[in-house]
This record gives sequence, C-alpha cells and structure tokens, in this order.
Amino acid sequence: MEKKLNVLVIASLLAAITTIATIVIRIPIFATNGYINIGDAIVLLSAWFLGNPYGALAAGIGSGLADLLAGYPAYIPGTTVIKFLMAFIWAVIFKMLTKKGLSDAASSVISSVIAEIWMILGYLLYESFLLGYGKAALASVAGNATQAVAGLVLGSALMALLKKIKNLLTY
Repeated sequence: MEKKLNVLVIASLLAAITTIATIVIRIPIFATNGYINIGDAIVLLSAWFLGNPYGALAAGIGSGLADLLAGYPAYIPGTTVIKFLMAFIWAVIFKMLTKKGLSDAASSVISSVIAEIWMILGYLLYESFLLGYGKAALASVAGNATQAVAGLVLGSALMALLKKIKNLLTY
C-alpha cells in the first residue's frame, strides 16, 4: 500500500510540475497563436522517473491541464492523448533498449527522439484532421520541432542531474 501511495504522490507531483513548466515559460509563435514551452522536458522526465503507466498518466494529465489553464480548450483532448503516448512510447523504447544492453544515456536520447517525433506528428494529425486546419497545420511543425529539441536537451540534463535521487527512492 505504501509503495502505491508513493507512486501516486510522485505522479501527482510530476503532473503539477508538467503543468507549471508548460504554462510558466512560454515563447509565443505568432504564426499559429500557440507557444513553445519546456513542458516536454517534464513529460520525458515523468516517463523516466515512473515508467508506464504512471509516468504517462502524469505527462498526459499535466499537459492537458496546462492547456485548460492557458486557455486552449480545443487542444485539451489532443494534448492529453499526445503527451500520454509520448511518455508511454519513451518508457517502452527506453526499457527495450536498456534490456538490449544499451547505456541509459544512449537509450534515453534514442527514446526521446522517437517520442518527440511522435509529438510533432501527433499535433500535425490532430490539428489537420480533428481541428480541421488541413494543410495550415504544417505551420506548427517548426515550433513543435523547436519545442522537441528543447525538451530533449533539458529532459536529458534533468535526468542526468536527478539520477542519484531516483536511485535513492524506493517506490
């Protein structure tokens, strides 16, 4: 029971940090009326810290809540699913690569690249088809790619810094 409570507390904390990281530091993209944020770093960190399903849930819920609080209600369902799957994909690939003997650092970078590609593709599909933007959704690819690179770099740095703390926790 205590282990499950610890995981739920950490997942809740990571969801809150994801929300904050997403809405506090925003770089506007005027072409799309959206913004670049550092929330992806915490999405990746959530996947690394908790794995599946709790890391993915923290990432999806925290990111969806950020859209709610930032005034982007049309994006709440898409963001929640896209970021959930982003973290889920990261955790699955990371686990697979480390089991094959790849280092944690290499596994993390490869997993992050694949997860971020999913994020870019996920938003492109969501905006094109579900929001009805069609080809105009292509305008968001550059901003999402910039956000992906920032998330990968910052997420990797945070994982390296927090590795010792993670090893001390028993959850």
